[in-house]
Amino acid sequence: MDEKKVLPLKCIRLDYGADDPLLLEVDDDALAADCRGPEGVVGEAAAELVAGALTAPAAGPPLESHVVPGDRVAIGLSGDVPQAAAIIKAISQRLVAAGIEPADIALLQAPPLDGTASPLEGASAGVVATEFDPTVEPQTSYMAADEAGRAIHLARGLVDADVVVSIGQWGWDAACGGGSFEGELWPTFSRRTCRQELVRSLATRGRRAVDAWKVSNQEATWQLGVCANLRIVGGRGDTVAAAAFGLPDAAARRARKFAAGWRPEVRRTALLTIASLSNPRGGLATLLRSVAAAARVTHPGGTICVASRLAERPGVIFSRWREGAPIDGLVREAVRTGDQSLISDAFQTRFFARALGDRRLVLLSDLDEATVEELELGFAATPEVVERLAHRAESVVVLHEADRMLPRVV
Repeated sequence: MDEKKVLPLKCIRLDYGADDPLLLEVDDDALAADCRGPEGVVGEAAAELVAGALTAPAAGPPLESHVVPGDRVAIGLSGDVPQAAAIIKAISQRLVAAGIEPADIALLQAPPLDGTASPLEGASAGVVATEFDPTVEPQTSYMAADEAGRAIHLARGLVDADVVVSIGQWGWDAACGGGSFEGELWPTFSRRTCRQELVRSLATRGRRAVDAWKVSNQEATWQLGVCANLRIVGGRGDTVAAAAFGLPDAAARRARKFAAGWRPEVRRTALLTIASLSNPRGGLATLLRSVAAAARVTHPGGTICVASRLAERPGVIFSRWREGAPIDGLVREAVRTGDQSLISDAFQTRFFARALGDRRLVLLSDLDEATVEELELGFAATPEVVERLAHRAESVVVLHEADRMLPRVV
């Protein structure tokens, strides 16, 4: 009698925020891809990398040529940026070398669009640091109106400066089809009402709202006269993989090329995709981006398993959708209430439904079993459940920090 064929196994270590990582043993024949982002640097190495970008712009002059002694310079830091203190230190040193007094350099930081807390960076870099509060309208100034006639307001600290140096992370957002809202001046440095209008538009119009946002962002950047734009490409964890400096469009194009490491190529779709999050305790927004990335390489009808420390229960709109309520009706109902938390929930649920499709979602998280089952999702009680899924699967893709990825099947 023929003996059963023994296939070689590959062991993949997947960190997901727990003390012990997942150890996924996958048959070589079953492994479609093991995808990791690019490695990056921290501290002084990150500062040196950024300093090199500031002196070799994608287009336009180096940073020192943007200023003259006596200028008041505002550094606009949009959302979360890895190694922010080291980056600000590199910029401030170049500005001081160009004759700018340290007292004339101001750092203005805006919180991420998803509303998560973001620590204020910059004190260690020796610059004056201020946190922009989008709820305080006097902190903003009217700039212009966009093509739809909507007023564009930006932070007064940016408008009143002689020179603005814009810093933002450039990354992928699979839920939006590619480009991310983070890292842009608008609506990050606009009023809360502007942010709310964007979310309402995304809830009602879906991806069609993204193009309108891009036009308004370009208008705001042009009106402010920003020529010094630094785009950071993050590496694994809280590291910097690359930096691109120059005129806004040119810096973004170069950063997009640098971010190719977060666009892994997969040779075939898999019946099982196992994903981790860049922030293991991230909320629904982070989970959404991870699921959207995983869905790109998961066969329709397959399974997506997300390993995280997620403890935040999704909102009522998400719950009702999982119970079977039509998404379009839920969105209209949420918008009619005017409740911003419900509208945000509706926006994320709409994009979640589009991304997940008919695939099954299994969660290894800090949510209890009753909550997960109420959401009609698969519950992984222990890491061993996920490890068994990987071992038994006919085809597997593993995505490390999936919410930062835009994988593709080639």
